[in-house]
Amino acid sequence: MPLSRTSLPMAALFLCAGLAAIPMMVPPVAPAHAQSAGRAAQVTVTAPVNALYTALGRIQAPGSGTFDQRAQILAPVVDKVYNLETVLSASVGLRYAGLSDGDKRQLLEVFRQFTIARYISSFKPGGDAHFNVDPTPRPSPVGSDQIVTTHIGSTEDPDGTEIDYVMRSGPDGWRIVDVLLNAHISQVAAQRSDFSSTLASGNVQNLIALLQKKVKAFSAG
Repeated sequence: MPLSRTSLPMAALFLCAGLAAIPMMVPPVAPAHAQSAGRAAQVTVTAPVNALYTALGRIQAPGSGTFDQRAQILAPVVDKVYNLETVLSASVGLRYAGLSDGDKRQLLEVFRQFTIARYISSFKPGGDAHFNVDPTPRPSPVGSDQIVTTHIGSTEDPDGTEIDYVMRSGPDGWRIVDVLLNAHISQVAAQRSDFSSTLASGNVQNLIALLQKKVKAFSAG
């Protein structure tokens, strides 16, 4: 869920008394090899988010080029760090399973273009976005996913806005499957709400046309 520079200063939505009276429970120290393995696992989970933010930094650098040139920088990174088919399936909802293979391929390709174009439109050359990634992911409340907490800020607002990434392990490693604004507003859920009315007629071409229109608007901005 990329943010424009004007939205970066948004404040995040969303007891420490008498601690001396609470006995401190000192956890046992883990063996060094276990600590090292744990750190390596954390780096593996957070690596896709760091790679995404490195690419976003490149496309917002002054002189980073035209829309198409910046797309060439970002597109392979989006392909590597996102599980776009999982994101798309969840965004479409139950209707996705009933689509033909041809419709799925066509919809996935335009959804990929839409995802890339939205980032490029949000992080323009000369932008001031600063990216901070918490190196310690936390378990998702559901399933075996992990959540990577980040903040996107600016020079004027270093703390910025909390953007969390839901990470899921698969055959290709850890990939992004959802993005959360302020820790709880799901991009997938927002897209499902946006797409549902377009799919109400049962014609997937309507959604494909909508996404193509959005891509065109992003590229012209």
